[in-house]
Amino acid sequence: MTEPRCAAISENLDEPQAGTAATAAAWICLEQPGPWGRDALTQSRLDPALGAELARRAAERGVRVLLIRRPGRHADTHHDTPRRVYLAATTPGRPWLEQTDLAAPEALLDLDFAALGSGRSTGFGTPVTHPLLLVCTNSRRDVCCALRGRPLAEDLAATRPDAVWECTHTGGHRFAPTGVLLPTGYTYGRLDTDFAAGLLDRAARGHVVTERCRGRSTHTPHGQAAELAVRDHIGEHRDVLTVRGDTVHHTDGRAWRVTVDARDLPAARPASCGAIPAQATELVVTAVEQLIPVG
Repeated sequence: MTEPRCAAISENLDEPQAGTAATAAAWICLEQPGPWGRDALTQSRLDPALGAELARRAAERGVRVLLIRRPGRHADTHHDTPRRVYLAATTPGRPWLEQTDLAAPEALLDLDFAALGSGRSTGFGTPVTHPLLLVCTNSRRDVCCALRGRPLAEDLAATRPDAVWECTHTGGHRFAPTGVLLPTGYTYGRLDTDFAAGLLDRAARGHVVTERCRGRSTHTPHGQAAELAVRDHIGEHRDVLTVRGDTVHHTDGRAWRVTVDARDLPAARPASCGAIPAQATELVVTAVEQLIPVG
């Protein structure tokens, strides 16, 4: 009898998703066709030394690097072709997304990583005015991402070819299919085609969706859970909230202190397919208290 995969186990446990998104102030998304290994930046057709150097520079600035490819069958080619690159800064209230095409991926070493990590435009590309959804399909990292992510990406790409890409590991494969929405950095799990299509449509109107949301990569896990809780508490769907410590601030001057506790899940579960089940925790918001402005 086949053992259930990690995404099915997590779903059966109704494991909460809030506070589980990867943390990144900015993202670099480099097109790399062909197969990806478990550590995709050093285990793909991309030069491994280049991949390691990009990862090192990015990590120093709070930036995350993903490899991306068009949905569908992936030719295992060694030929150099122009590569699409997306750069995104997730700064609340002023996120941005740019794109460029590079003749060779080594040109990314000329990128100003410090500017990108601080949310400043690098001048490396041209603005993109529509959101992107990156769907994890990195089967060598976890098979759930391939089994659940690839069909989703292909379905979406049939009607939104410029808005959807497959991508490498983003974390949380137990929530597959997972997707990162750029430029805001909001991350989602347990996606299906209709929900993801609606997600792109609402994001294009500046609407933040909290349903199935794992959090905004800008924030720490506790900050992710706190921001989503405040959004649901006051019914706010615009990009007008920031997080500082345990406090969520609105651009209109209001603020809320949010208490977030870690609790054990009711049962052990594997973090990924093939892993030994272990006790894990969930983040639970136990209090949302509006603060009264002084003066």
